[in-house]
Amino acid sequence: MQANLRRAISTAYYAVFHSLARMAADLIVGKERDRSEAWHQAYRALEHGNTKTACLNQGAMSKFPSEIREFADTFAVLQAVRQRADYSLEDRYSKVDANAAIDAAHDAIRLLKKVGAKDRRRFVTHVLFKRRSS
Repeated sequence: MQANLRRAISTAYYAVFHSLARMAADLIVGKERDRSEAWHQAYRALEHGNTKTACLNQGAMSKFPSEIREFADTFAVLQAVRQRADYSLEDRYSKVDANAAIDAAHDAIRLLKKVGAKDRRRFVTHVLFKRRSS
């Protein structure tokens, strides 16, 4: 039973991660009917650690709409919960825990889809590309 609950929590995080990766590729390369090499490269450019760091950058995140800030918060929380579920065998999980992760993932994805393309593009640029000082 614990293995199923842990898997559900992990899958909730990955739903959010892959939703963001798909959005990034669609916004940068375009929604291509036959997924091109460029689209796949953009999709695979999203990195777990860098994305979490970008999501936790309060200064940069303060410039985004509340929906994106809430998505970013949920991304970071779900990533931490997923890591505990995958690697911390002392932790025990319940159906309530798994359902909470799934509900949070659904809500985060829904929020991100509500935001206009301009803000979504700014966000994916923020999480994909390292900022360099002038």
